[in-house]
Amino acid sequence: MLNMAVIDDPREAFGSLRPVCVLLTREPTVHNVERLRTQLQGLSDSALQQLQEYILFPLRFALKTPGPKKDSQVLAVVECVAYVLTSTCVQSWELLRDLFSELCVCLCSPSNPGKPAPVSEELKTAVVQALDALLHAAYGDIVLHLYEPPMMPALGLAISLLLELGEHEKSRKLQTAALKCLQVFLLQCDCSQLHRSMNEEEERMLGRTFASFLPGITQGLSRVVTGDVKQGHAVTVSAMRVWFKTVVLVMDEKQLSKDKEKPVVELGRVGELMVQRTKEWVKDTGGKLAVLLKKMLACSSGHRHWKVRMEVVELSSHLLSRCHGTLVDSISPLLEALVGLVNDESLEVRSRCDEVLKSMAEQNLIGGNQAFIDILSENLHSLTTSLPRLMRSADDQDKLSTLNLFLGYLKILGPRVSAVLNSAAHLQRISKALMQVLEMDVTDVRIVEERRFHNEARGEQHTELLERATQKKYFRYFTDERIFALLRQLCRVLGYYGDLYLLVDHFMDLYRESVVYRKQAALVLNELIAGAAGMNLETSVGQKDLVSQENLKAAVTSVTEEYTSLVNWHLVTTSVESEQGDSTAFSQSRLLSITTSANTDYLKSSAGLNPTIGLMNSNIWQICIQLEGIGCFALALGPQFRLLLITALYPVLEKAGDETLLISQAALGAMRDICKGCGYNSLKDLINQNSDYLVNDISLNLQRLSQHPHTPRVLSVMISNSDASLLPLVVDIIQDVLMALDHCYDERAPVFCVVLHSLIGAFVRWFPAETSSRNECRNPDGERDLPEEMTRFLLDYHRQRQVAEGNAAEEAELEDTEMPPPAPEPDDSEEGPAVKPELPPHISIAKEVMERCIHLLSDKSLRLRLKVLDVLELCVTVLQSHENELLPMAHRAWPPLVQRLTNDDPLAVLRAFKVMCTLGETCGDFLRRRVSKDVLPRLTGSLVKQAPVSARAGPVYTHTLAYKMQLAVLQGLGALCCRLDLADAEFDVVSDACLHYLSCRQPPKLQEACVSVFQHLIQVDPDSVWLTLNELYCPNSYEPKHSSLHAVQLSGMGKQRNEFTENILKLLQEMQ
Repeated sequence: MLNMAVIDDPREAFGSLRPVCVLLTREPTVHNVERLRTQLQGLSDSALQQLQEYILFPLRFALKTPGPKKDSQVLAVVECVAYVLTSTCVQSWELLRDLFSELCVCLCSPSNPGKPAPVSEELKTAVVQALDALLHAAYGDIVLHLYEPPMMPALGLAISLLLELGEHEKSRKLQTAALKCLQVFLLQCDCSQLHRSMNEEEERMLGRTFASFLPGITQGLSRVVTGDVKQGHAVTVSAMRVWFKTVVLVMDEKQLSKDKEKPVVELGRVGELMVQRTKEWVKDTGGKLAVLLKKMLACSSGHRHWKVRMEVVELSSHLLSRCHGTLVDSISPLLEALVGLVNDESLEVRSRCDEVLKSMAEQNLIGGNQAFIDILSENLHSLTTSLPRLMRSADDQDKLSTLNLFLGYLKILGPRVSAVLNSAAHLQRISKALMQVLEMDVTDVRIVEERRFHNEARGEQHTELLERATQKKYFRYFTDERIFALLRQLCRVLGYYGDLYLLVDHFMDLYRESVVYRKQAALVLNELIAGAAGMNLETSVGQKDLVSQENLKAAVTSVTEEYTSLVNWHLVTTSVESEQGDSTAFSQSRLLSITTSANTDYLKSSAGLNPTIGLMNSNIWQICIQLEGIGCFALALGPQFRLLLITALYPVLEKAGDETLLISQAALGAMRDICKGCGYNSLKDLINQNSDYLVNDISLNLQRLSQHPHTPRVLSVMISNSDASLLPLVVDIIQDVLMALDHCYDERAPVFCVVLHSLIGAFVRWFPAETSSRNECRNPDGERDLPEEMTRFLLDYHRQRQVAEGNAAEEAELEDTEMPPPAPEPDDSEEGPAVKPELPPHISIAKEVMERCIHLLSDKSLRLRLKVLDVLELCVTVLQSHENELLPMAHRAWPPLVQRLTNDDPLAVLRAFKVMCTLGETCGDFLRRRVSKDVLPRLTGSLVKQAPVSARAGPVYTHTLAYKMQLAVLQGLGALCCRLDLADAEFDVVSDACLHYLSCRQPPKLQEACVSVFQHLIQVDPDSVWLTLNELYCPNSYEPKHSSLHAVQLSGMGKQRNEFTENILKLLQEMQ
């Protein structure tokens, strides 16, 4: 077939086609139609054109033959007709009319001509494609005869059939083909073929003709657009395109302005179908079209497929540009749809929407036409009125669409937003809508429960961890974070285009007006200032100059002063003052969230009230939002914000030391933003470069601590986030703290312990001590040299035997005389008594802090005792490099520490044991006798007593304090025994107490901790451990190597596997 020669001569082509055409006329079968089509494929287009009517005759005859026909026969004929039409031109109106009628007859039902025939989808698709090819094949202006009044019934039938196919068929291919054919009937096909352009008169003729069909077309297509989403986006896009092209063709303002009424011509019943497009008809039709348009836009503006939303943009563009005078009622919904897509998630849709808006602005359809501005303002006003209701009742997707619409209005209005906001009604509506939409959910009890422990906030490491944590806000009327992001962008656009002074004053009034609006107003104020500075702003329409630095600084100063005022900064965040460590005197200065109209008596009475969880949560979020605002202001002002640090930094540092986790995180986030905005490299640089006036404020406020109860927090945060260069500046303040603690430790100890903990923790980081290597466990690597060990054992045994018999006294005296201690060399440079060298500042401070901790170890407050034990442990770590200072302090601390170990709350016992382990690591031999006498008997006794309990307990036991105490003792006991090099009696006591925890019935972690105890004991006395383990279970039998040696008999020999077997075998394997 591919190698077949193409026939170009009409005579030769006629000769080859004549037998096939004659046969087809006699026998209209599928086979004969296929033979004809095969012959046609061998002809050139010019030959086909000259023989067009001859070829179509047998095909048309086959269609007109009376009687029933098979679908396959009609399908073959229609496909062959379509093939001929795609390769030729129809130059005769009669042929065009007849083919049009015959194809429509193939499509319609004999019993109900207005409905499609019950034939196969393939046949319907072929007929529709043939109609498409027929209209494309029409030559010149003969196709216009199709739109003359006499053809209106036939044309109406074809349009009705195509609408039925597009609306009710299940095949997407057939639906799309029918809608495309309907678009071809409008002579506005968008295919790649060349099309004849129409003049104005011809367009008016088509407009008059289709005015008669406009109700049916628009209603049918609107049902397609608003139909089931399962029909696919392609069908929806095609239906929308035909809809707006039909409306533009009929309702084009330019066309209607030149349309003159023609003289009445008698057309009979056909004349009744004609519509005169009078002004009344245009107005009435425009109102009806607006109803359909609103339904379509409601379904398509938020469609999930971007091509449908793109078609909404095209529809709005065409109708607004060509029909804005005839579709007056539709302007508002069209503009609303266009505005809502300004922030579409699809880049293509956003770009096209921007192009349309800019084109309309250039044509003076927005900027110069006051009607459009009025419509935008009215729409914005009505939207803000209904916004709270929509945010309460709609789902998240509808909320996103509504807010996108809101944001689009602001972007299109652009600099004119300022003029709109000058209207008190508009500003009031917008502000109240934002206040209601941004209402936060403060019912979660976890907000007030989450606390920050002071041993967690240690310098930059904790700050880096917090950088990855973001504070998620929970709102009452929405949960999707995209909605909050849109609201923030909306407020920034308001700040960018609006009058900053007007907006800040208005929302500051709302901030002061009511507690209900305070958090929302602060959120809006933060974003307004960020938008005024142009931060993270996406403007699509209209640009303007940014606010001057002076105006921005003035607004920031005003808002910051309001945020950090006493009534808005020191709010109640906990119902138990003792948890905060504040004294009774301090609590008087803690205020509830109140309005500025409250008087002093109300303040005093409010401070004594027991706040609800909702109020405390609300206060926490208010403080967090204000802290975020200060950080945002620093980013907005940049280096200019340094001038405000003298008043803003101290309050932020105060909140960074707050025990409420959210507040502390927000304050640290604000500090990082200040660093970024002001150009500091780190929090350390921020504090060090501003430490002079910070230290001055702290020093002054410490003298009036009852009025400034949170001053120690500032000092604590400074120390935690700085380096050793800060120490000379705070030495005097630390002395003031210690002196204040001495004078009134009952009230101020909880507050100052936080500072002392941060201070000594900073010393540990700033001055890492050199750990002493003496008194280390023997053979720490676990490597054993058996011959050397046996030699040493025999020599030790011989020496002890000599001492026991009294034969070693002379040898000892001889050694004393032979090795006199070296005489100290005289130092000529020193005269008079020896002067003790001056201690480094951090050692001196640590020693003084440890003295206070010794006094506070017996305080009645458990929380205070726990804090003091933490500080004491850090003090021991700092002083370990100065043994002469540490050992006397350890001697003084020992009695109260033993009391905490033996007669206190389990939490305190647990913490005290950790302190004792640290003392054992640092003091070594100095504490051996004390530990053996005062501590070990109680610890081992407790272990023995609790062993049966933990062996029988279930998984819930691991959450009890008793379990945690057992675990802590077992984890620290091994290292303590190894460090103190205990005597044999104490060694046996420890090993016997721990044996119970080698049982497989014990919780797994207790078994692991017990194995670690024996691993340490192996380093002290491996022989004793080996013997103890084998007495419990011995896996091997030991035969003597020589007859003179006695057989070894151990209690564990010959025993069956028991609960201790697994852990004993593990330890014995490690000893080999």
